Amino acid sequence: MIITRTPFRISFVGGGSDLESFYAQFPGAVLSTSINKYMYISSHKYFESDKIRVKYSQTETVTRAEELQHPILRSALKQFNIEGGIEISSIADVPSGTGMGSSSSFTVGLLHNLYTWNGQFASKEILADNACDIEINQLHEPIGKQDQYAAAYGGLNIIRFNTNGTVRVEPIHLKKDTYETLEDNLIMFYYGNQRSASSILAEQKQNTSQADKQKSLIQMVQLVDDLKDCLYADNLNQFGRILHENWLLKKELASQISNKEIDDIYEIALRNGALGGKLLGAGGGGFLLFYCEKEKQVNLIKALHKLQYFPFKFDQEGSKIIYTEYDN
Repeated sequence: MIITRTPFRISFVGGGSDLESFYAQFPGAVLSTSINKYMYISSHKYFESDKIRVKYSQTETVTRAEELQHPILRSALKQFNIEGGIEISSIADVPSGTGMGSSSSFTVGLLHNLYTWNGQFASKEILADNACDIEINQLHEPIGKQDQYAAAYGGLNIIRFNTNGTVRVEPIHLKKDTYETLEDNLIMFYYGNQRSASSILAEQKQNTSQADKQKSLIQMVQLVDDLKDCLYADNLNQFGRILHENWLLKKELASQISNKEIDDIYEIALRNGALGGKLLGAGGGGFLLFYCEKEKQVNLIKALHKLQYFPFKFDQEGSKIIYTEYDN
């Protein structure tokens, strides 16, 4: 049996600039971190050597990988020419469609597992690039590249998307006190309304050709380095204000990113201690993240009592193998 553990991520600023429709013209960048909420993928020998069994929200048993309904599992198993005798299961700490990059964490974790199954080593760069190839090039999902790299590498990073298609991951190394205070001052709530990001991202991708949308994204990319500078300067309240500025810009990118209810919740948060925040992921639902000094969070939790408070910590490891036991 092999078990991989791959983190989910929260993105702070720059989201949307990882779409090829943008970074092919202008360099993109996001600042994000992985968190201690994970996707677990296990694989072990299936007793019917000519069958493949996969378990996710459904269970499939097939004789060939091509017969699988799950597109990511189908593509990955075909890549490794696995023809049978394997059972693959997935368990997640967070439901899909909630803005934490669960699909890409699934893909990265699955690839990590299958490389290990085949006795091959795969670097974090290989895992991220391979996951992008499956999701974007093979399955034609209208998504960007940030989630795959955040899941594979883990940690607090700037991820830069170059116009030639290459990606560079720049770790942010903070003083211990700054890192812990940032972690303490971030608070998250589950808003609900699970959704597919595809329709929102498809609209955003289409809008990228518009000059005003391009201008908003360029400003969001500039905020990445502003955010980095305030982190290194230990100016964390400015971190919250930049988060707010990024949210205002993000809402201009597509019509479905926010709605009146989300806007009302956001305004309540600002009146109760939050300096800034955002809806995670493409928009429309999922988790709301706020920057709020720790001593003010009790009031914020009371003000948003209708939402589920969701505690978390940062992750620094990325995708990893947490268990292996090979049959003789």
